[in-house]
Amino acid sequence: MMDTSARLLNLLSLLQTPREWSGTELADRLEVSTRTVRRDVDRLRELGYPVEATMGSVGGYRLVAGKALPPLLLDDEEAVAIAVGLRAAAGNAVDGIEDASLRALTKLEQVLPSRLRYRVGALGSAVVTLTGGGPRVDPTVLTVIAGAIANHERVRFRYRAADGAQSQRHAEPQRLVAAGRRWYLVAWDLERDDWRMFRVDRLTDPAPTGGRATARELPAADAAAFVSGKLRALHETVPAVVTVDADAEVLRSRLGQAPGQVEALPDGRARWRVEGDRLDWLAVRLLMLGLPFTVEEPPALIERLRELARRANQATG
Repeated sequence: MMDTSARLLNLLSLLQTPREWSGTELADRLEVSTRTVRRDVDRLRELGYPVEATMGSVGGYRLVAGKALPPLLLDDEEAVAIAVGLRAAAGNAVDGIEDASLRALTKLEQVLPSRLRYRVGALGSAVVTLTGGGPRVDPTVLTVIAGAIANHERVRFRYRAADGAQSQRHAEPQRLVAAGRRWYLVAWDLERDDWRMFRVDRLTDPAPTGGRATARELPAADAAAFVSGKLRALHETVPAVVTVDADAEVLRSRLGQAPGQVEALPDGRARWRVEGDRLDWLAVRLLMLGLPFTVEEPPALIERLRELARRANQATG
């Protein structure tokens, strides 16, 4: 039989799973009597763990939220995952979260065993977080909206549009979508009777109204797909067709992760069909290929290349 300390740790590990355990199940798992289980549960309560007991034939034990945060029992992979998440959060777009993340990471690393501290330290020394000057999101705004989503509750908030216009909105929040350093709220706008996407950094003073949100089906596979579609619609794309004097495999290797489709032609050349956000991007990308090419369409791309050629000639005298 295991000693009391090891048994308490095993009991705590079981109770931290999101389910309710009967006394008999716990006794079988720990290979002790139900009386010993009751004593061990009392010891955990004395240590600050809020273990709740329910009575009846389907009653049992479960760990609930308490007034204070007791020590957590984590396995190796969970501890490393949390450390990685805290390091990533230090460079996040949520305002004010960097210091809190670093404090939590310091506390975690102090109690990590040496084998895990090495893994976390190796990752930290090998990875550099690229922080930019993008918009910052108030964490209070995120928590209020997330709470309304979880409670299926309507919210009111002030919103600043891209042109600076201010408006008061009444919406049913569906999901929060993190896209790089920007956060978006997908919600049903009650006054406009349609789905809308709101940038969270432009959203202030959110307040739940107590009104129940209606269950609705998004016009997309999920919230992430909805946001992606909206972002693409905001930027008009330019379709282009270009014939390149090179083998299809050579062209693919030069394009790398660039979008578009490469088609092998019977004469050994390749055709690239692509949609770019801007003509400038398409023109520069073609010049960077280092391969002879002919633009089939659109005419505007041909003109943009001629303009770039004129600028290059002027720059080189």
